[in-house]
Amino acid sequence: MGDVRKPNVTEALQEWRVAERAAAVARRGTVAAEAAAAAAVEAAEAAIATADAAKSALRAMTLAEESASRTAAAAKAAALSTRAGAVDAEALAAIADVDELDAQARYKEASQRASERREPR
Repeated sequence: MGDVRKPNVTEALQEWRVAERAAAVARRGTVAAEAAAAAAVEAAEAAIATADAAKSALRAMTLAEESASRTAAAAKAAALSTRAGAVDAEALAAIADVDELDAQARYKEASQRASERREPR
């Protein structure tokens, strides 16, 4: 029972080929695992960069929204001021029209009085 049979040349060559294939598969597995690990590191770095870009985009969007709100408020104030100016101008024009009509009436009265003084009675 204790006799261990030693392989012949053909058997030893076949064992060597099997061992060689197993070693090659193991090496390919190692290379694949290393490539997968490197890809995972790159993916993690890309995810961090994407998150940073998203944060920057959010900050930019927030600033743009604040700027748009301030612009809208300024535009509203300008519109109200312009409208108030237009109302004031309309009121001043109406007063000027009344003053003109009043002056015209006074002129007609003065002309009438002057004409009556010149006419012989």
